[in-house]
Amino acid sequence: MTSFASKVFCRVERMCHHLPVVLNTFLVFSITGEVSYLVLVEAPLEADQKKTVWSAWWKAVHLVAQYFMLGNICWNALLFLRTSPSIKGVFLGGEGMGQGWRYCYTCETHTPPRCSHCYDCKVCVLRRDHHCVFFGQCVGFRNYRYFLSCLLFMWSGLLYATLMNAEVFIVILKEGVTMHSILLLLIPWIMLVSGQVSARAFAFAFIADTCVVGFLLVSAFFFFHLFLLFRGQTTREWYSTRRPYSLGLLGNLRHTLGLRWYLCWICPLIPSPLPGDGINFHVTGSLEPTR
Repeated sequence: MTSFASKVFCRVERMCHHLPVVLNTFLVFSITGEVSYLVLVEAPLEADQKKTVWSAWWKAVHLVAQYFMLGNICWNALLFLRTSPSIKGVFLGGEGMGQGWRYCYTCETHTPPRCSHCYDCKVCVLRRDHHCVFFGQCVGFRNYRYFLSCLLFMWSGLLYATLMNAEVFIVILKEGVTMHSILLLLIPWIMLVSGQVSARAFAFAFIADTCVVGFLLVSAFFFFHLFLLFRGQTTREWYSTRRPYSLGLLGNLRHTLGLRWYLCWICPLIPSPLPGDGINFHVTGSLEPTR
């Protein structure tokens, strides 16, 4: 009985581990499909413009832009998940241990500065920033570039989708700010279950709401990590207000995004080798927290 319960628990744990990735994938493709529908079917709204050359070019530009963003989101997310940030397969020996090294009793090894153990990943992570619950993996030295690029294109894609869905909000509110329109925007699920709206109206309202909420959340994450990138900090170091590894703006960009930091955000396939090894860092300030 105990063995059966243990197997069930392990399976449920694995499902929960992959659930955020599945949910994010569903939302990304749902939003893309809805915006594609708005571009191809609903816009432009004027009947005399629907079959003009301008309309065809307008739609082509919009479709290329949104699928460029979708491709970058998916490819960066895939490379982020496939790039292990852990100490597995990394030789931690070298010339000896210096200041900032610790001993991890779980992994039973000495770990370099900025490395810490993740109890979700069950391993120590080089230059660990945080454990991303949306991807189910830690953000660390080797995959930070893909994480930040994915945030960039998610932010731009959600901004684009929110602007494209502005017409949806206008249509819902065109008869005035009524209780029906407010409830449709705030709780579309209840409106659908109670039979107050059609499935089509629910789908547009739900995705439009998702775009707005997602844009606000991703904006917070994206600009916070830009702030950390410019300061040469990880999230853990920001908590303690330490900046012992800041190399200036250009130095922080190179050591985080690679030598081609000015190009790597365009496409994840552009090689941008990191100048460091994730083990040794140039110390420019005090290692002691200021608070």
